[in-house]
Amino acid sequence: MPNYFELYNLPESFLPDEKAVKNKYYQLSREYHPDFFANEPEEKQQEILQLSTQNTNAYRTLSDPDLRMQYILKEHGLLDEGGKNDLPPDFLMEMMELNEELMELEFDFDAQKFHEIGEKSSGVLASIENDILPTLQRYPELHGVTKEAALEEVKTYYLKKKYLLRINETLSKFAGRS
Repeated sequence: MPNYFELYNLPESFLPDEKAVKNKYYQLSREYHPDFFANEPEEKQQEILQLSTQNTNAYRTLSDPDLRMQYILKEHGLLDEGGKNDLPPDFLMEMMELNEELMELEFDFDAQKFHEIGEKSSGVLASIENDILPTLQRYPELHGVTKEAALEEVKTYYLKKKYLLRINETLSKFAGRS
């Protein structure tokens, strides 16, 4: 099964040309439309159905920034499903403090504290997004060791973002109370 970027004839990128992705999707959708193969043998129809499904999956993945990032990291074997994904200790300490503040809210809701935690979480997210952007932009031109380092950087960003999204989900459970 070809890589989604190869399927779309695009360089691997965290920030691909969205118009090119969409155009390739529509082109392949027309090319692999099952109606055009209705009179073909069952084998050919199955093959076209697979290609059509692959095109849909490629588009869904490449047009969503989070799915695309996850896809690239998995393609490079960098996401450990077992959960052994190391995050920097300073980040984990900061998140532990936020989680403790969240637990305190469970027992003693305080609208002011709720908003502070939300601000803190949003601030950290904005900061890590700002920090990773140059790497995402440079990525297609990188090779070898610098590319590997960039992928590690993106992996750390991805894991931090996932962590922050979990905190935001917990915060949203309190949203009705504020």
